[in-house]
Amino acid sequence: MAEPNLDALRQAVDPQGWIDGPDDMAPYLHEWRGRFAGGALAVARPASTAEVAALVGAAHAAGIHIVPQGGNTGLVGGSMSYPGERAIILSLQRLNRIREIDPLDYTATVEAGCVLATVQQAAEAEDRLFPLSLGAEGSCTIGGLLSTNAGGIMTIRYGNTRDLVLGIEAVLPDGRIWDGLRRLRKNNTGYDLKQLFIGGEGTLGIITAAVLKLFPRPRQTETAFVAVTDPAAAIALLSRLRGATGDAISAFELIPRIALEFALKHIAGTIDPLAEAHAWYVLVEVTSGMVGDTLRSALEAGLAEAMGAGLASDATLADNEARRTAFWFIREAIVEAQRFEGGSIKHDISVPVSRIATFITRATAAVGSLLPGVRPVPFGHVGDGNIHFNLTQPVGADRDAFLGQWEAANRVVHDIAIDLGGSISAEHGIGRFKRDELRRVKSAVEIDMMRRIKAALDPESLMNPGVMLGTGDKT
Repeated sequence: MAEPNLDALRQAVDPQGWIDGPDDMAPYLHEWRGRFAGGALAVARPASTAEVAALVGAAHAAGIHIVPQGGNTGLVGGSMSYPGERAIILSLQRLNRIREIDPLDYTATVEAGCVLATVQQAAEAEDRLFPLSLGAEGSCTIGGLLSTNAGGIMTIRYGNTRDLVLGIEAVLPDGRIWDGLRRLRKNNTGYDLKQLFIGGEGTLGIITAAVLKLFPRPRQTETAFVAVTDPAAAIALLSRLRGATGDAISAFELIPRIALEFALKHIAGTIDPLAEAHAWYVLVEVTSGMVGDTLRSALEAGLAEAMGAGLASDATLADNEARRTAFWFIREAIVEAQRFEGGSIKHDISVPVSRIATFITRATAAVGSLLPGVRPVPFGHVGDGNIHFNLTQPVGADRDAFLGQWEAANRVVHDIAIDLGGSISAEHGIGRFKRDELRRVKSAVEIDMMRRIKAALDPESLMNPGVMLGTGDKT
């Protein structure tokens, strides 16, 4: 097939916005974890919504695929093209202005290429909080976060990304611009169109800007590292602490001893917070916008009651910011430490909070039967039902042979999650990686509805065609 004429696409952006040299394109064609690599005709880096629209319109006329890309920090290949694909990588990194912070409306209007940490800092400068927080916040961008409906550590308090958005601006697959940048908290005028694009992974259009919700900046923050009997006790503790603190919990993370030991062994600077080892822990943080020290007293009282009820056996509260940082460093170190123990098969599932303990028990037994000697590492944001149920290879096992069981392990774990009313992707999205699994676990009615929406907005299937539903799933 002859190479298409790219002149109209090249002319849609300024000279700094077009990259077609192989070496210069390389960083945009490889996923950061090394699982996916792609190919593209060129990389376009528009600097305005008008340039995005002109580029997409030209691509639509030429029948060229568009693969949107933000910070390229995704975990499921959602911003990767395929080798040899007739595609343009559309990087939104130059579309990075904070258009407005309105402290009275408690809103931030920002462009899709803004780095999450930059938005957090801009809100803080106005004495406000943008609560979305996750490990990649120094490099992930708002457009990617919206397109994948990312979660993070404070979902229990503030919700997922889609709960933090009032309006969006998007470029449709034919190049038209939809200006939906409304600040309204109440708008009951038909379909909530922005929700089609949030979580749509760039398959229905390209988010170019958004109006985000802001909140009062916390004046009190208390953080505790607590030893619990088991996951069931952790969920019971969560319920008690929600009541004891006036529902002030902003984060609630489950940590098994094996995860802590991995971090202590491999990541310098990790501490063991308690004097004795325990099988399970939770990292809990509570916040309040009110000035004072009442929150600490409420948390201490709630933990004392939990210990009296046998749910917790030990706890330590951070007395200063350094100690709080040390607690959170443990949570961050767990992610990195697993790779030093060999192959790791990942799962990003969610179930109703009340069923977390059942899921962990059933899934641990199931993968133990499938993969004798496997070392499950279930950790994460259990306050919102999200478990990263990762499987570390048996000691001394062949890494490649173990990772060859990825699909079989996924099926076992995902089936248990679905049986308990859960999801196979809590916060990472579908991308290319979970596309086939999505078809397996979604009902025929759901898949048909998704295909019809795709066909209505992108009848030529030019927008990120290998993602979610997959190439050819336009009818």
